Amino acid sequence: MRIQRRLTTPRWLVVAVPVASLIAAFAAAAIVLLIAGKDPGATYARLFDRAFIAPGAITSTLITATPLLFTGLAAAAAFRMRLWNIGGEGQLYLGAVGASGAGLFLRDQPPAVIIAGMVGGGLAAGAAWSSIPGVLKAYFKTNEIITSLMLNYVAGLLLTYLIFDSRSFWRELGTFSARAFPQGKQLPDAATWPTFDLGVAVIPFGFLLGLIAALGLWLFYRSTSFGFQARVLGDSPSAARYAGIKTRRVVVAMMALSGALAGVGGASEIGDFRHVLDPRGLQQAGFGYAGIVVAALARYNPFAVAVVAFLLGGLANAGYSLQGPDFPAGLVGVLQGMILFFALGGELLLRYRVSFRARLAAAPS
Repeated sequence: MRIQRRLTTPRWLVVAVPVASLIAAFAAAAIVLLIAGKDPGATYARLFDRAFIAPGAITSTLITATPLLFTGLAAAAAFRMRLWNIGGEGQLYLGAVGASGAGLFLRDQPPAVIIAGMVGGGLAAGAAWSSIPGVLKAYFKTNEIITSLMLNYVAGLLLTYLIFDSRSFWRELGTFSARAFPQGKQLPDAATWPTFDLGVAVIPFGFLLGLIAALGLWLFYRSTSFGFQARVLGDSPSAARYAGIKTRRVVVAMMALSGALAGVGGASEIGDFRHVLDPRGLQQAGFGYAGIVVAALARYNPFAVAVVAFLLGGLANAGYSLQGPDFPAGLVGVLQGMILFFALGGELLLRYRVSFRARLAAAPS
């Protein structure tokens, strides 16, 4: 067996490998289901029905897919230039903090002002949080995988502190029950993000905003000088330095852009769905980590991220609605893990060619 690096990658392979990775992941999960005594065909049929066919399924899927779309774009933006931002989870938390804070602060303003403030608050908070590992990477050569990952735990503790362990601006303190059983302040009705009813489904504003972000990210990498610098730096850091590109500035800016996208995902989760800063709900959802799966399966293409986010959003939505005694509670997590595993394995086939050759028998002396 010989493994050789590909000089060019056929276009059909770019599509075939992610599709094959997805099929292989479901096949591997079917084996797990068989071992657990479940019927894979019936289980997958129920998942598909609750994700895309049952009444209201597509609407619920779009709500779940929206934060996945943003965290997938966040991972794709950074990974495209080989900047490994694993902190989308924490950046989403900070985006939710910034958006809910803006919504509460602007509660007496018109809806358009409140929603714009929430988007801006989520964007700014996510960008500021991701700039920390960006600066550490650019100026101190710190491994961004470790720093961005560790900051996820810090963000989670901060989220918990704001609601459960402090008398912060985000915590409801107006009633005795709220003081005894900590909860966040409900956002005003004017802070609820609009929806668009198409008959077959209701599209949340956050999902449309995510599609605009996907288009913007594609144009950024394709049509701007800064996007070109990011691509050069990702492909060859030495060539970027030789060309006079200010690599430190690019690293910090790209980490900030990645965090900003994840932060808007946190804002969308507040504006589209929760309408309150909910530490437990946000941490249980795991949107930031799932976004890495989305980006890997989409091969960092912003438009493919939108498609994969919709599919995995349907998977997650079906898992929530079907969870019970007769449905494997960990199936969705197992599937996501296997999808990531096979997607990364498929990446090797895109970068390298594997060939086999029979070994000739040695001639008799």
